[in-house]
Amino acid sequence: MPSPYDTLAKVREKKPLVHHITNWVTIYDCANVVRAFGALPVMAHAKEEAAEMAGISSALVLNIGTLTSEIIESMLLAGKKANSNGIPIVLDAVGAGATKFRSDEVKLLLEKLEINVLKGNAGEMASIAGIKAEVRGVESISAGAKPEEICTQVAKEFDCTAVITGKTDVVASEKGVYLIGNGHPMMGTVVGTGCMATSVIGAFCAVENDYAMASAHALSCYGIAGELAASKSNGPGSFKANFYDEIYALDKGKIEKMAKVRFESK
Repeated sequence: MPSPYDTLAKVREKKPLVHHITNWVTIYDCANVVRAFGALPVMAHAKEEAAEMAGISSALVLNIGTLTSEIIESMLLAGKKANSNGIPIVLDAVGAGATKFRSDEVKLLLEKLEINVLKGNAGEMASIAGIKAEVRGVESISAGAKPEEICTQVAKEFDCTAVITGKTDVVASEKGVYLIGNGHPMMGTVVGTGCMATSVIGAFCAVENDYAMASAHALSCYGIAGELAASKSNGPGSFKANFYDEIYALDKGKIEKMAKVRFESK
C-alpha cells in the first residue's frame, strides 16, 4: 500500500490546480497551505467564472464557512462542471447543524452534486447524518455517537468518502475506516486549521483516485507538520509560521518515522 509520502510526492510532482470556493475568514491560509504542499491554489467565487475555473482544475474544494446564497449558486455551477469533468469535489460542512440555512444548503449541495469527500467535525457530521448533536457556531459541542460510527453512516448514506477531524481523525468509505493519529493540540489554537486541512485533502485527491486513502494521507502529513511545528513554538503566533515551514520541509524520512495511519477493512 502506498505511504503518505508517496501521495505527497505526487502532489509535488504534478502540482495540481485546486479550485476553491471557500471561507472568507481563512481563504489566505487555505491558499498558502496548498502552495506549501506543492499544489497550486486558485480562489474563484464569482458565478460568472466559477464553472470555467473548475473546468481547468484538478480538484474543487467547497467550504460553507461564510455562506451566502450567491456563494451557493457559484458552488452549484462549479460543482456541476467538476462532476462533468470527473474531478473530485471536497465539501467542508462548516457549521452544519448550527443554523437551518447552513443545514439546508449542505443538503442541497449533496442532492445536486456528486460530492466525493464530505468533511466536518463530529457535531457537523452527526447533524448531517440525522444523529443528535450540538454545534455552537462552527465548534462541535457534542455528538450522539462515536466518530467512527458517524463517519461510516455518512459514507454509506451519501456514497462518498466521509472525514471527521478531531483528536484522532477518521476517514470512512465503502472499503473500511482509516484512523489517523497525527496532529497536536496547538493546531486547535489557530483559526482556520480545519479549513486548511480540507484544502490539503483537495490537493491530495487531485492526484490520487482512492479518495479515502488520499484523505488519510493528507491528514497524516498535515498532522506531522503540526507536531513538528509545535515542538519549536511558544504559542499560536510562532506556531503558524513554523507550521508552514514544516509543511514545506516534509520529507520521506520524517513522514515514514512519524506517520500514524491505521486501516480497518470491512
